[in-house]
Amino acid sequence: MDPTNRGPEEYGHGNDRIAEDAVRRRQSREPLTPDFGLQTPQQSRTVQLITGDFLLTVNPVDGSEIEPCPPGMQPAAPVRRTAAERAERERATAPPVPPGPPGPRLPLLEREEERERLVRLLAQGRSVRLTGPAGSGRTALLNAVAADCADLAPDGVVRLSGHRRTANELLYGLFEAVHRSPLYRPGREELEALVRGIGAVVVLDDLELGGSALEELLDATPECAFLFGAGPEVAAPTADSNLEEVFLSGLGRAASIELLEHVVERTLTDEEANWAGDLWFESQGLPLRFVQAGALLRQRDQLRTDPEAFDGYEDGDQDDLPFGRPAPVDVPLPSLGEGAAPAALLGSRMTEAARQTLRFAVALGGEVPHQAHLPALVGDTHADAALGELFVCGLLSPAGPRYRLAAGVLAQLEASGYGEEADTFARNAAQHYAWWAGHPSVTPERAVAEADAVLAALTHLVPRGDHAGTASAAVLLARSAAPAFAAGMRWGAWEKALRIGQEAARIAGEVAEEAYFHHELGVLALCAGNLDRARAELEVSIGMRGALADKPGAVAGRRALALVTDRSGLPLPVAGRTPSGEEVPAARHEESLSPSGVPGPPAVGPVFAARPAEEPSTLIAPRAVAPAAKATGASAARIGVLRGARRNLVAVGAGALLAAVLGTVVTLGATSGGEDPEGKNVTTEQSADEDDGESGLPEDEPGDEDAADDVTSGSRAPSTDSSGTASPSDSGTPSPSASEPGTSPSSDDATSGSPSDRPTSGDPSPSRTPTKSTSPTPTTAEPTDPTTEPTPDPTETTPTTPPSGPESSNSASGPAESATATASATSDGPAPDGTSDTTPTTLA
Repeated sequence: MDPTNRGPEEYGHGNDRIAEDAVRRRQSREPLTPDFGLQTPQQSRTVQLITGDFLLTVNPVDGSEIEPCPPGMQPAAPVRRTAAERAERERATAPPVPPGPPGPRLPLLEREEERERLVRLLAQGRSVRLTGPAGSGRTALLNAVAADCADLAPDGVVRLSGHRRTANELLYGLFEAVHRSPLYRPGREELEALVRGIGAVVVLDDLELGGSALEELLDATPECAFLFGAGPEVAAPTADSNLEEVFLSGLGRAASIELLEHVVERTLTDEEANWAGDLWFESQGLPLRFVQAGALLRQRDQLRTDPEAFDGYEDGDQDDLPFGRPAPVDVPLPSLGEGAAPAALLGSRMTEAARQTLRFAVALGGEVPHQAHLPALVGDTHADAALGELFVCGLLSPAGPRYRLAAGVLAQLEASGYGEEADTFARNAAQHYAWWAGHPSVTPERAVAEADAVLAALTHLVPRGDHAGTASAAVLLARSAAPAFAAGMRWGAWEKALRIGQEAARIAGEVAEEAYFHHELGVLALCAGNLDRARAELEVSIGMRGALADKPGAVAGRRALALVTDRSGLPLPVAGRTPSGEEVPAARHEESLSPSGVPGPPAVGPVFAARPAEEPSTLIAPRAVAPAAKATGASAARIGVLRGARRNLVAVGAGALLAAVLGTVVTLGATSGGEDPEGKNVTTEQSADEDDGESGLPEDEPGDEDAADDVTSGSRAPSTDSSGTASPSDSGTPSPSASEPGTSPSSDDATSGSPSDRPTSGDPSPSRTPTKSTSPTPTTAEPTDPTTEPTPDPTETTPTTPPSGPESSNSASGPAESATATASATSDGPAPDGTSDTTPTTLA
């Protein structure tokens, strides 16, 4: 692997339109600060593929985006592979040839009867289940039968691995082996229609399915003849299954000794033959035990001729000894226990790179990293040769496109202390795979080939998330590998990586990454047709990203959620709420278009667009504005600005202001009952001190209150000159009332008065609040009971003269009504004709 020089096998170099879209790359998010000489962030790899009738864009930055497949992008019908293409694919998916000198070619002994029976049953179109203990030679027998059945079926022989595979994954694997369809994953119904027409002999080793799951696989492929290889621990098929059963036992004593001689490549001595007989009785004739025993005898032969052959037997440089090299020593035969469990003894006589590889394999649950990763993991440039060293000794067995520890070897190594530092080795492997899987030069096919090792590292790290950095390492690995698994269409591994990554992010407290995993799980559930789970996962992701202000991620989540709602047949979310009742932010003009350029689903409404029915109606009442008042010029522009997002903020502030005003009204009623004489006009007036240069209002500029007044009333308020006469307002309407001199100012009234009655310019002592009465007819103020709220007299709100301006609204309600009317009018905004869109109400 060369991460800097990408070869022609780079993913997405196809001839069709989808392959051209796959090579498009998206820049990663811009950093908040410049790099200051650091390396420029690499481009993120996005891949577009079609699954069913969806167009899926795998985006490793903000989350995958899904939409209905646009017209013109529907893929062509899958094409069957030719015989040459099938053979080429089989060679590409086979385990790599281990480096180093090849081992001896071993014959298939005492298996002719089973071999002929299996070929005969498959030629009749019947499916067979070959059952035998681990190490009985099932894989070797399956390889021989597959070679004999090469010309039986029109679609040839298909080799699959059932190691940790479900029935659905096996169906997709069969489809990909027979058909050629780049970047296309058919839906479930189309998949069943395609595999129903496949006629092939399917050789499936390491089967882990049984019962109804196995029947589902057989029913979906009626034209295929299956040859399953399974262990005795796998669940049996159903009672009414038409599956034939063939049991595989161990070899006889003579065949076991013959196999041992082929491994050693010489004739056994009488002592070795007796030792092999005892081993046959102990191991019940399993061929794997004799392959490993032959490796012990080869190491013994090397030690007898050269004591320095292995690191474990070196005691310095023998050439420097005074008497030269010692004479060959007689190395005893291994004990019977060492012959039955030889992994520890074999490992002690191997190179350091091979022992380190075994430690990584133990930490990964038996999964052996690919030979290309061993130099980086072990720290030795020649560590890839360790794979061949382990394979020749019988410690590895093929599993699909890679190798894993042979049966029983993992338990033997753990008992010998190879798992003492498993956490450290698993964390090192996770960090290496996280860097490797996220590199742009690594194709999804190569990442999929290492899926078992990656998932093994994740599985080992997550239960141990209490260690420092363990959970974070798992999150980083899942974040890097999951998009590659999705692009490689290995969705079983994709789902496992997402679920493990979500749990690791929860343990590590990384909310942003947890939201990403929830989003991806929702998209995956939508592709699989599980709409309820998709809705739940997407709503959780949207909520988390909304709390984090992650706008691009929230946009992708809302689009996917709208698609789920559309597929569910439910009405679209109303008033900015999802079907579950959760509020979601609205999409705005800054949002990007969908990946294909087709507009996405309609965005939901704003957060505060509607109020639930159970909430009480507000007590804030806007002031009535005369029809003559029109919002023109700068005031109309300001109205347009505030009618948007600020309306919600003002409404919230008005609620808080209402509570303060109510307390002020009660306090004024309690104090005015004993001080104000009956029959007197009650006026509230406050003048600004002309000597106050900072707290008073300037003569040339209106204050902040005037700006709010302009927005509320739709026109400029009248000003009052020094003589007490009202000057005409900008709208040309005279003021109907003026301030009465001689009244004492009240600080409470100054803060609660109507802002529309405040002056904008004039003398140094303008009136800050309007008078209580708009008519020259005197009115009486009844004493107010402090325990009750004052009820205004409707007769006081009727002016004696017709209203001629915006200030002719009812002012007898007092300062409380004026303040609440201003807040409500600012929140709701004027009607299109410039008048208020609500009727005046009084405080109840």
